[in-house]
Amino acid sequence: MRLTDYTDYSLRTLLYLAVRPDGFATVQEISDAYGISKNHLMKVVRRLGELGWVETVRGRNGGLRLAAGSVALSIGEVVRATESDFALVGCFPDEHGARRGCVIESQCRLRHVLDAARRAFLAELDRHTLGDLAQPADVLAELLGMARPLRPGARVPAASRSVDPADPAAGC
Repeated sequence: MRLTDYTDYSLRTLLYLAVRPDGFATVQEISDAYGISKNHLMKVVRRLGELGWVETVRGRNGGLRLAAGSVALSIGEVVRATESDFALVGCFPDEHGARRGCVIESQCRLRHVLDAARRAFLAELDRHTLGDLAQPADVLAELLGMARPLRPGARVPAASRSVDPADPAAGC
C-alpha cells in the first residue's frame, strides 16, 4: 500500500507544527524544511485548517500552528481523512462505492486476506498519535532547521550534534 503525496505532506506538516517551539510557521518555512512543493503544501494546509487540526491566521504576523488537541490525533485518523482510496484491488468498493466484478469472486480468498491486511495497517496507525511521533522534539526541530532554545542545563545528545569535518576541534 502506498500513501499519496497529499497524505505524506499532511503528516509532515502536522509533525513540523508539533515540534515547533512557539509562534506561527509559514507554508514557505515548512516547504523549505522538507524540500517539498509550496503549491501542493498550500492545498494541504487549507484542508488541515478545514479539519480543525491547524489554526491559520492571515496577515503580516500570521501563519499556521497546531490547533489545541491536535497532538492527540491518531496517525490513522489523519490517513483516513487525507487518503481518498483504500480499494486495494478492483473488487473493493472505491470512495464512490463503485467496484469491478471478478469471475472468481464467489470463491476468492485473496479479497479477504487483503481486507484483513488493510484493517491491520489502519489499526497499527491508530495506535500512534502525532504527539508520539513528535519525539524527541528538540532533535526533530533541529533536523527541520528550527532553532529551539535549550532549557537551562539541558544538553543536546552527542548523536544529534552536527560535526564539521573541517573544524579542527571536531570530535573533541
